[in-house]
Amino acid sequence: FFFTRHARETPARITHNGAAGMADQSQREGMSAAAPTTSAACDGAVMNGWFSEVSDAMWPGQALSLKVEQVLFKAKSPFQDIMVFQSSTYGKVLVLDGVIQATERDEFSYQEMIAHLPLCSLRDPAKRVLVVGGGDGGVLRELTRHRSVEHVDIAELDAMVIQTSKDYFPGMSCGFDDPRVHVQVTDGIKWVQDAAPGSYDVVIVDSSDPVGPASVLFEKPFFEAIHRALKPGGVMCTQGECVWLHVDLIKEVLDLCKSIFAGGSVQYGFTTIPTYPSGQIGFVMCGKPDEQGCSADFTQPVRPPPVAPESCTHLKPLRYYNGAVHSAAFCLPEFARAAIEPYVLPGTGFAASA
Repeated sequence: FFFTRHARETPARITHNGAAGMADQSQREGMSAAAPTTSAACDGAVMNGWFSEVSDAMWPGQALSLKVEQVLFKAKSPFQDIMVFQSSTYGKVLVLDGVIQATERDEFSYQEMIAHLPLCSLRDPAKRVLVVGGGDGGVLRELTRHRSVEHVDIAELDAMVIQTSKDYFPGMSCGFDDPRVHVQVTDGIKWVQDAAPGSYDVVIVDSSDPVGPASVLFEKPFFEAIHRALKPGGVMCTQGECVWLHVDLIKEVLDLCKSIFAGGSVQYGFTTIPTYPSGQIGFVMCGKPDEQGCSADFTQPVRPPPVAPESCTHLKPLRYYNGAVHSAAFCLPEFARAAIEPYVLPGTGFAASA
């Protein structure tokens, strides 16, 4: 359904809802020690000491391979196959259903961009943020850099992904330990649908690819629910696939969002990341108009990169995001610009509301 991501003195509050929440506490506590079980998608991806990421549905005819030094964890949750392995060149790697979700070497490029592109585009500093998916915790880590943020909800369906990240990826999962973070183990779609209108300044959808159950995260009812949950002037950022592989899908999503965020803004940016298919992944950015009819112009950051609170001593300096990279993220190669530009809805920016 959703892919996701040590602990300080005041941990995040965790609430279990829905099917995932029905697992008893002892089962959740034992996840880190879960015995390896049948996990066909992950097992089939490892051959002769190499992991190969194959998907005939999303990137036919190509595959990324990483050399496996050791398989550290392998299990099957109620929702998906989960594996962690030590690679020879990219550190530890998190794999869900045979697809790479994060590696220690390059995860920061995705996490920083999906978090800071929307938050640095807001007229007013964000206070309330929702993350749908993102169970590895990397997005949470980046959100905690923003001093203005008072409350973060994360709606993640698979509790085992959260525990696995805490066990094997403390550099990503540290975001779970921030007291501003509230973890909901639940269906993210239902959480958004049940949210009161105008609940959030920012909604970030850290989703898997639109295959199988996750396809609903790219459909109209879900985006309509997000629009409703956003405050006037609020913004959404969702994983937006790769221009080298999925231009038609990107156009469909942008066109759909233009109809929902009418009067606002809809734009597409991207980041580079070696271990995602074709080394690139994008973000669909949508802005809801504020009371004056102004909306975010995502191509120009409104504020500088965040400086983490002094209490967040565990956070390393930013390694990818800066103001210039923010603007450059929306400069597309010509083939992508020509295909996507007709589906973009430029924002007004917020100068007119000053």
